Amino acid sequence: MRRARKPINQINVVPYIDVMLVLLVIFMITAPLVAPGEIQLPSVGSKLTVPVLPLDVQLKGQVITLIDGATKVSRRVSRDELVAAVLQAQGDHERPVVIEADKDARYQDVLDILDVLQRNGVKKVGLMARPPAA
Repeated sequence: MRRARKPINQINVVPYIDVMLVLLVIFMITAPLVAPGEIQLPSVGSKLTVPVLPLDVQLKGQVITLIDGATKVSRRVSRDELVAAVLQAQGDHERPVVIEADKDARYQDVLDILDVLQRNGVKKVGLMARPPAA
């Protein structure tokens, strides 16, 4: 005749303690090996740079308009003239370029403009995103 097993009402924590001690040893060994990250804080006498307003390339249907954020000058350009106009408006410094397309513009047209600008040396190119009006 078998005796009925008595239910265990205690938890054996020895395996958990073993795992915790192994992890503690691993962290104690690896902590001195990890190089702390350096944070470069601005100095008190450092000169602040004024942010440069981006060039805005607007695509509405098939019409491309280049708007200079600094001078507020806008002009219509063709796809062939776009790269030359952007490079001329950028001048010596690396001004960011933002592509803004309306909802009726084809996605492929936006990608084509983005690709043409990046292939011709315009490094800072992004897409304009506006939240929907509430």
